[in-house]
Amino acid sequence: MPRKSPTAMTVFLFLLCFFLIGFYSLLLSRSAISSSPVELRFRPQNLTARYKDSDAFTFNHVIREDINELTHRTRLVTSIRRPVDSFSVLLPNWEVLVLVSNENPLTSKPGDCGLYCIFPRNETSPANFSGVLPFSGALTFKCILPNRNRRRQPFRQPVLAGFPEEESNASFSFPVMPRWDFLAYECFSTETDVVVFVKGLNNRQGINKSPEDFSCVFGYDIKNAVRTAVTSSKQEVFRCHHPITTDSAAAERIKVSIEIKSEKLVVPSVAYYTPPPPRRTPPNSKPKSLLCATTMVYNVAKFLREWVTYYSEIGVGKFILYDNGSDDDLESVVKELNKEGDYKIERIFWVWPKTQEAGFSHSAVYFKDSCTWMMYVDVDEFIFSPSWLKNASRPSKTLLKSLLSASSDRSTGQVSIKCNDFGPSGQKNHPGTGVTQGYNCRRQAEQRHKSMVLLDAVDHSLLNVIHHFDLNDSYYSWKELPLEAAVINHYKYQAWPEFVTKFRRRVSAFVADWRTRVNPMSKDRTPGLGFQPIKPDRWEKMFCDVKDERLKLLTRNWFGSETPDGFKMAWQR
Repeated sequence: MPRKSPTAMTVFLFLLCFFLIGFYSLLLSRSAISSSPVELRFRPQNLTARYKDSDAFTFNHVIREDINELTHRTRLVTSIRRPVDSFSVLLPNWEVLVLVSNENPLTSKPGDCGLYCIFPRNETSPANFSGVLPFSGALTFKCILPNRNRRRQPFRQPVLAGFPEEESNASFSFPVMPRWDFLAYECFSTETDVVVFVKGLNNRQGINKSPEDFSCVFGYDIKNAVRTAVTSSKQEVFRCHHPITTDSAAAERIKVSIEIKSEKLVVPSVAYYTPPPPRRTPPNSKPKSLLCATTMVYNVAKFLREWVTYYSEIGVGKFILYDNGSDDDLESVVKELNKEGDYKIERIFWVWPKTQEAGFSHSAVYFKDSCTWMMYVDVDEFIFSPSWLKNASRPSKTLLKSLLSASSDRSTGQVSIKCNDFGPSGQKNHPGTGVTQGYNCRRQAEQRHKSMVLLDAVDHSLLNVIHHFDLNDSYYSWKELPLEAAVINHYKYQAWPEFVTKFRRRVSAFVADWRTRVNPMSKDRTPGLGFQPIKPDRWEKMFCDVKDERLKLLTRNWFGSETPDGFKMAWQR
């Protein structure tokens, strides 16, 4: 007998059930924080005191400059048989981020077992130390959500403990685990307001909801929490008024989040508010750097020395790296560079995925007291002026300054420079002499620009699209330099072993995952490359329209020298 085709009503009912199940799962994950009994409480960091305990892991309440040394150096293990108070968030790729209060008595006694994430159904996975959040002081660990726990929603937070074989699931509580795509994840205070970073409320394609749709919520008890008005709502950045706090409330960090007024829904949060420090009197005695450089990085240790050496010699006074969870030797390279010469490199542990724009917004406010201009370029991008080939026989710290002063208009608040994208140039592996020497063939047409921004000119909303910021245009203007004045060599398509890593990890906000068919026409995608990290047959010869050795010759003249081991560049080790 021929099979009967389903009726329209049957199809409609099937689709309706599918929609309702999906909606119910989403609702559970969005409301997770309200029903979760787990709350971490943090005491404010004392920027000078150091606490010690000979029998327990020593957590130093340290100033920003010391956090870099602590983050990846310490081996964290535990001899505590009871679970550690923690709060977890589900990141992309089934990765679970576990946050632990900085007051937990974690020990580092040799021979102890490590920490484990213990999930329902008696499943476990190792919890690896990731870093210390610089603003709440929380210790972070990462583990993988086991397969069986991926099949049932809502997802459940793990218990963090040692000796998993001795633990019994029966005695554990597994609260609902919020997802990364709907979360308040960071907060810091200025003298005049509070800046809160939230995922999942606004659309990065430009759909930003009105500040009047939201409130800032301060406190652990949602019903009795203090609420203040939101003054700006752009991308993942929300600005709001300070709450009025009592002396007792100031003794600990306060949970902060954003409430959707119409739904009376408070976004799950791992962000904490601390009242601002008193106004400095007298003002900060340390002079500002005229020009700083900020970028978000992941596993760039092998490239960093060349980038820092080059830019420090032409005018960058300070480097700020938002470290997106690197697991190479980035920390040791930063430490070496800071000890070797007149370098000032600060590493901010920024574990949050796909938040490059938010990180740049953060830097525009957080470093405003120490930097006048901020340059936003990646470690594979090098600014130079073709005129330097004739007029600059040696590098000078005034060269980038000359590009900033190229306009006689004092109201210039942003200077943008176009990019030339370079291809593999026949290289099969990372060139030992560095990218500026190894890659000399590029595409014909110029590509996106990158910018140097006067931080005083940045709009209150902190809105940016990675390449440039919105300005307070009531006074400040935006200038784009012609290619004959300045250009950026962007070593975008490198030797295949380097390029393929971008399939495994991207800090960019533009492409969610190169393995999915999202934004197929995005300029961040590679022409001729599919959705899998499969090397094209002609990769070494691709993207080679113009042979361009201008920066190669310039850097060879500036930084090259003969040594007993042959010709070397200053950054080679």
